[in-house]
Amino acid sequence: MKFHKEGYPSLILVILFGLLLHYFSKYLSNNNFIILFFADAIAIFLLIVILQFFRNPTRNFVVDNDSIIAPADGKVVVIEDVFEPEYLKCNCKQISIFMSPINVHINRYPLSGEVTYAKYHPGKFLVAWHPKSSTENERTTVSVKHKNGQEILFRQIAGALARRIVMYSKVNDAAEQTTEFGFIKFGSRVDLFLPINSKINVSLNEVVKGGITKIATL
Repeated sequence: MKFHKEGYPSLILVILFGLLLHYFSKYLSNNNFIILFFADAIAIFLLIVILQFFRNPTRNFVVDNDSIIAPADGKVVVIEDVFEPEYLKCNCKQISIFMSPINVHINRYPLSGEVTYAKYHPGKFLVAWHPKSSTENERTTVSVKHKNGQEILFRQIAGALARRIVMYSKVNDAAEQTTEFGFIKFGSRVDLFLPINSKINVSLNEVVKGGITKIATL
């Protein structure tokens, strides 16, 4: 188990806050044991939350060029046929994965290929399961072209708690399945837009694991 690089600023802030909380509690309470205990308990709780949220567990990834791998940990909340208007501009299979605050929030490439589109969109912070979150929230859109010519589009969507989306992808980058393409802080969602004839291997409310679960077969 490792700590993700995106978490270090938050970790430093929490440690500084904990030290200040302990110092001021000790000073203002004249070393009152009960007040110090609760102050330290709050600091330790926040530290555990940050360590848990930014954890980067060790996993055995297996590349499968014929499959779409889950880009994130979470629960499948949408499986439907839709029209993707931003880049692909065609009918697709949409699969959405909701990431709760207790999930690992690393986002991984669902397939290997070439990044053909990458764009950041500022926006609102509606709850991640809101129907309009995919078009009105802060989000990023990335499309990767598979070696067989098919393109897969995926979108990071901020939630009510998320206030920062990190996207590493750039156009013309080589995407490698299961490697990191981004991170979303504090609750979010990832949408996948697949070719309409893709074979879907998951069902609604199924819990999936990023870089491991085979979402669909091309």
